[in-house]
Amino acid sequence: MIVFDQVSKSYDGVSKVIDTISFKVLQGEILVLLGSSGCGKSTILKMINRLVDPTSGAIYLDGKDILKQNPVELRRSIGYVFQGIGLFPHMSVKENVDIVPRMLDWPEQRINERCRELLELVGLPTENYAKRFPDELSGGQQQRVAVARALASDPDFLLMDEPFGALDAITRDSLQQEFLDLKQRLAKTVVFVTHDIVEALTLGDRIAILNEGRLEQIATGKEILQQPATAFVRDLFAKSINRLKTFKDTL
Repeated sequence: MIVFDQVSKSYDGVSKVIDTISFKVLQGEILVLLGSSGCGKSTILKMINRLVDPTSGAIYLDGKDILKQNPVELRRSIGYVFQGIGLFPHMSVKENVDIVPRMLDWPEQRINERCRELLELVGLPTENYAKRFPDELSGGQQQRVAVARALASDPDFLLMDEPFGALDAITRDSLQQEFLDLKQRLAKTVVFVTHDIVEALTLGDRIAILNEGRLEQIATGKEILQQPATAFVRDLFAKSINRLKTFKDTL
């Protein structure tokens, strides 16, 4: 479980990027952070693995205060899928997936077995893809490698920062469904950032809606649609649903 307790973040000591938020990410769930650019979604991910530290408040992973943990060890225990994929272009697929287990000094046999297992899991068998380089892969294949890399050390927690945002609609839809299948098989606790309402409704067990660093509502998609907690949430979903209806009517 991940717990945010009255967490705020300010970079200049005056304005707050995150403004006194509290919430829990339950074990085994996908919590989607939804909001427009600049609302604080990515900052929340960066605070979880201590790329940045909160200005005030506390964050706990499985009951342990993250500020009392070694940040390097903490990051190696959390999977992170970056916006824009972020594979190392000079490294092969296998080398990209292997990088964290090697940092953890796993035995070579265990590393090879884990790499084979993960590439099979994401639909990229080692005999066909292990020696390829990122520029030899499609965008969807690169994103599959990024997911495999994030899972390499078998972390309990997985952070995903708009991982499918740069992909075309067909590839994005396919990867969303594949990710849901993976989630059921792996039982990871996932925090997933997006600004796409349809993606949030598709993937999220619950959705946390952010606006200018404040938490407007956290609930299931059905609960939000039926009972929006604020005018901001109501208008956000109403506008998106109207745009979808207008688009469908033109087909």
